[in-house]
Amino acid sequence: MKKREQKIIPNLWFDTEAGEAVKFYTSLFKDSKIHSQTQYSEAGQEIHQKEPGSVMTVAFELEGYQLLALNGGPPFKFNPSISLFVVCDNEEEINRLWNALFEGGEVLLPLDSYDWSERYGWLQDRYGLNWQLMLKDREYHPEQKICPLLFFTGARHKKAEEAVKFYTSVFENSAIEGIQKYEKDDNNNYALGGVKHAQFQLFEETFMAMDSGMENDFPFNEAISFIIQCKDQQEIDRYWELLTKGGDPQAQQCGWLKDKFGISWQVVPYGMEKLLNDPDRQKVKRAMEAMMKMKKIEVHQLTMNN
Repeated sequence: MKKREQKIIPNLWFDTEAGEAVKFYTSLFKDSKIHSQTQYSEAGQEIHQKEPGSVMTVAFELEGYQLLALNGGPPFKFNPSISLFVVCDNEEEINRLWNALFEGGEVLLPLDSYDWSERYGWLQDRYGLNWQLMLKDREYHPEQKICPLLFFTGARHKKAEEAVKFYTSVFENSAIEGIQKYEKDDNNNYALGGVKHAQFQLFEETFMAMDSGMENDFPFNEAISFIIQCKDQQEIDRYWELLTKGGDPQAQQCGWLKDKFGISWQVVPYGMEKLLNDPDRQKVKRAMEAMMKMKKIEVHQLTMNN
């Protein structure tokens, strides 16, 4: 069976540890591989402050799910606002992953039995990335083993349902699979009416969302963003227009934007990785120089000098 193309790719922002982290993650999960790397060029060095030729991004996949790791420097740090949710097949797998990811990390919810799962835990690994691990049960057999989970806290608390409905209205091949809310029987006045757990599809990719069950504040930031691979300028224009409405105009640059919920997106054309991997380093430099001057990507300007 032909593997389905992944339209939306999570981007993980590291300081300098992207290569090291990717090697670690791909050693833990089955059906995992490192695809390619891009390097920083001289263009924009006053902004990125990276040595030309050093690793910029690493494209990889875990359990067949594609991700990108970026060496972006120290400005942004992971927090629990976005985590990677992993559904494990058996006790051996969940224990193995938990022990490996916990080494040098921190436990947020211990690996234990809870009302919602026979075995579940939430931790932050040695790089700060958050993971939620859950043992699958008889009723829950997702095709996608690893899913991004959006956690709404602080000023965004109780915005999860609105966000799920918004995103499924923006993206094609989308659907809400289920929204479970906090009810009176949960005895939680703070979270009452909020989303206990939601699962939805964007371009047939599984995402999850939840409102916090307690008072805390983990703002969304650029440490995890979502890359939208667009087929043409028309598609770039469409997603840029829809996702920037009500968002932060100060966070719009080089194809990046921040939407009205504070979540970051990168709206880019297919082939960006190929362009940045071109053996003609002057060609790469010209493309980078052009991109540094943009907010929304204009494909013809990106390629006109190449």
